[in-house]
Amino acid sequence: MQKVDFKEEFEAIVQTFERGGGDRDIFQKSDASFLVVSGNRVLTKNVGKGVEADITEEEDGIEVYLRVADNMRIALPIHLCFGVVHREGKQHIRSHYTIGNNTSVSFLAHCSFPRAENVLHMMDAEIEIGENSHVRYNEVHFHGPEGGIVVIPKGRITIGTKSSFFSEFKLVEGAVGEFDLDYNVHVGAYGIAELIAKLYGKKKDRIKIKESIYLNGMYSRGIAKTRIVNKDFSKSEVLGEVIGNGSHSRGHIDCTEIIEGENAEASAVPLVKVTNPLAKVTHEAAIGSVDKNQVETLMARGLEENEAIDIIVKGILK
Repeated sequence: MQKVDFKEEFEAIVQTFERGGGDRDIFQKSDASFLVVSGNRVLTKNVGKGVEADITEEEDGIEVYLRVADNMRIALPIHLCFGVVHREGKQHIRSHYTIGNNTSVSFLAHCSFPRAENVLHMMDAEIEIGENSHVRYNEVHFHGPEGGIVVIPKGRITIGTKSSFFSEFKLVEGAVGEFDLDYNVHVGAYGIAELIAKLYGKKKDRIKIKESIYLNGMYSRGIAKTRIVNKDFSKSEVLGEVIGNGSHSRGHIDCTEIIEGENAEASAVPLVKVTNPLAKVTHEAAIGSVDKNQVETLMARGLEENEAIDIIVKGILK
């Protein structure tokens, strides 16, 4: 196990990790796989049984090649902690994950930018999932109050026969800044893809989300689910795509955006397409305000209006 050489940066990132429900003791377990990166510097890393990793520090970030072997059931999640703890900086994470056949694994990614005033964070991820394997990828972002950050996550995921991929992206702490997500998912026969994104826009935040699911294999399934709340002068744009190419494939787009106040904006464009007569793809999109009846009910129980709205918003983004 590599020693931690940058204690202050490590501590700042791990504190954010704990706020997200993580246990810092994981970084002391020899059988756990984890990676902690500040800027372009690897602070600590370890790989457990069945996991191989090749990590290169580059001028503006890192490149990661990670492989999980065939026929593995990885009990502990693979922890990935990325961040820039200074006010200014650039971080480009280039990830290449290969998941073997008959394997089950989960990832917990925490990205921390507590002081960001002029920070650029880019993530280019390629995930290849073999046959009859199951992958969960949960990513949580923590931003500072200034919103001085640009976040550009891009992912290309290929899901093999009878495999599944579940992804949840959550950014509700601090100001979002500028956010532009683009995920492209290809699903094989009998495969499953589920993409969930939850964001809370504040101040002058700008949010763009594009999620595309290609149901290429027979009996493949996929859903893209988005929940966004906008307040102040924030704006959001959501484009969800599901394309049914395989026979008996089934897909769905589910987008809900909430406007809080008079100056926020939201738009949603669901795109559904089938190229196979036996495929079926559906969509639903809703843009509205916080339910007044719910607010009044909570206020009748003694809460101020802002407190009531905050509870409702947290429930939507939970």
